[in-house]
Amino acid sequence: MIFNKEFKNRWFKFSLVEQMANIGAEIGRAINWNKKSKKEGVAFFERGLELLDLTIEDPKNRKRLKELLRVREALSDYFCFDNIYGSSDEKWNNYFYCFNYVANLNRF
Repeated sequence: MIFNKEFKNRWFKFSLVEQMANIGAEIGRAINWNKKSKKEGVAFFERGLELLDLTIEDPKNRKRLKELLRVREALSDYFCFDNIYGSSDEKWNNYFYCFNYVANLNRF
């Protein structure tokens, strides 16, 4: 999906923690929907990757590129390839939960 400039500018205003929490929500949906409908699961996974790609593109995240690219690689491996990193639904949910928790703390 190609994001319009307005969406991209709005996304770049989010902190890295908020961006990762939103990506985690999409990956969580992918995990849950994979059990019900592969087609829907794939759609949520692809949306998560698109948001991750925008996060990688965000200039403020330049110092975090190594981690962000590793997350992208491991997610792709888990959802599309042989899972050589030994990921699991639980591990991905735990990884993204931390970002969600901190993002919610910053709201109050």
